[in-house]
This record gives sequence, structure tokens and C-alpha cells, in this order.
Amino acid sequence: MENSRRHFVLNLIAYAVLRDIPATQLCRLSGIDLAVLKADAGYTVSNQQLDALWQQASQLSDDRLFGLHFGESLQLSALGIVGEIIRTSDTVGMAVEKAASLSHLLTDLFRIKVESSNTVFTIRFLPLTERPDTFSFRQTLELFMVFVVHELDGLLLRKIKPVAVRLPYRLENEEEYTRVFRCAVEKSAAEYALVFDGEYQREALLTANYDIQQALLRKVHESITVTEGVLGEKVRHFLLTNAYLGIPSLNEIAANFNVSPRTLQRKLKEEGISYQDVADEVRKSLAIHYLEEGGYPVKEISYMLGYNELSAFTRAFKRWTGRTPVSFQKE
Repeated sequence: MENSRRHFVLNLIAYAVLRDIPATQLCRLSGIDLAVLKADAGYTVSNQQLDALWQQASQLSDDRLFGLHFGESLQLSALGIVGEIIRTSDTVGMAVEKAASLSHLLTDLFRIKVESSNTVFTIRFLPLTERPDTFSFRQTLELFMVFVVHELDGLLLRKIKPVAVRLPYRLENEEEYTRVFRCAVEKSAAEYALVFDGEYQREALLTANYDIQQALLRKVHESITVTEGVLGEKVRHFLLTNAYLGIPSLNEIAANFNVSPRTLQRKLKEEGISYQDVADEVRKSLAIHYLEEGGYPVKEISYMLGYNELSAFTRAFKRWTGRTPVSFQKE
């Protein structure tokens, strides 16, 4: 499975370079190893590193609206496989629905919900954090909201203007927001939303390709078959995002989600899974990725995934795939 966050971070760094920010300096200040990030497809950027990246990019560019401006230049290709799924959709409406359903692969700060009426369709960005007032949340949110507006241009081959843009905070530079969003931004209590004319939703895309999209969707869904529920997705995303820390215990992951271990287990059980199911799926996904990359000895992969004994990792991998790690790596 493609590392969507790494793909996105590389594009953020590339945009920063266009703004005359040295990539090495930006990454060093953000705690990111640039050489490893570029060379290792499995490199995991943590939430802490991503927060620091936003902060440093804004400071070094002297641009408090860095995310807003990044959204203007971002291309679908920056979203990797998610971008390709959007691009190959039949209609704008389908493209937006696919983007909403796969948004958890790109960020765990919010989810996207699409609502339709007879005259308009609304894209709502619903926070998944208790601190939507943080700098990184605002930068990420504004980036994706602007990206939606401007990427519709590329899908429909003409400039699209929203009916309304709604944000729950006072703007520092209203004129700049109006220029970027192409309409005045309304202040709305606790609402992050884009509203478009309903006619756009039904328009066909010239880049539509059903067969390619289905193949891409199968590739995505094969990697998340266990975690169909909302909490399961969030736990899995957390484990993948913080894979460099190893797989935490049930008590540790519960603490990260501010719930008791019993509550976490109960909520996952309601979704038909257990924490062990999610942790095993993540271990399997990471193990296959590391073995396919070919840059790690099997013993090191075993250690990275939290196994004290190589034999325990070998038994687990054989249970998952029917093959030993060594035979899998040789193929």
C-alpha cells in the first residue's frame, strides 16, 4: 500500500522550496531526515513532525496563510493513489464522494461529509480533534478546502466558483481569502464548509476510467479490510503514522485516544474487531512493505515490528501469508 502521508509531505516540501525555503533546513528544524524520507518509501512522518513542518514552513516563508497558498498550487498527483481514484471517477459528485471516503488515508484531523439538495451540494469538513484551534489543524484544513475549489477547475476544464465558503473564525486577511476561494468567506459557528451549485455534481469527467478506478480501489481496500469501523480506521491510521515508535500496547493506545483500555476494546468489539486484529493487520502490512523494499534484513524487520524473537515473527508471517519471511523476500 502506498505511503500517502509521505507522498503528501514530499509535495509540501517541494512547494516550500518554490517559496525559497531550503529543504534541508526545513526538515532539520522539523525533525525529519530528508535523505531517508526521499529514499525510503516506508518512511513514516509522525503527527509531531508534521505539526513542526507546518510551523517551520510558515515561519521561514513569513506566510501565516502558507496552507491556503499551498492549496492553490497542489495537484491531484500529490495525493498519490487517492488522487488517481478521484481523477478516474465518472462525475464530480462521485469524485467528491470517493475523496470523502478515503480522506482518512491523508489526514486524521478531520473527515469529509457530502450533503446534496435540489440546488446545491455541500462539502463539510468535520474535525476529529478536540483542538481545532491549533495551527497545524487550520493550515491542513484550509489547504484541503482550497485544493477542492481549485482542483475542480482541472477536472472540469474551467474555473469554478463556490456558492459559499464557511469558516468558524475571524480572518486575518479577508481580501486574500476572497481571492483564493473566489468568493467572500462567511463566518459560521463551528462550521467548515464549501457549497457548490448542484449542476457541477452531475457533470461527467473527461478523465473517467472505471476499470482503472476499480483496480485502485481494490488495492486500497485490500489493506483496510479489517478496519471497516470509524474507530478501527483511526487506530490503524495512528499505528501506521507512528510505526517508527513500534506497536504500542493496548494500555498505551487507549491512553493516546483518551479512553480506558476496556472502553477501547468495547468500542472496537462493536465494530466487529479487536485491538489485536488491528495491530496484527498493521504488522502484516508493514512486514510485507519492508520485505518488498528489500532494504532491511529479516531479523531487523522482526525487531522493528516488536518481536523479541525471530522465530515468533516467522510464525506470525507464515500464519498471515503461508510463507516464511525469508522465502517471501527472495521472490
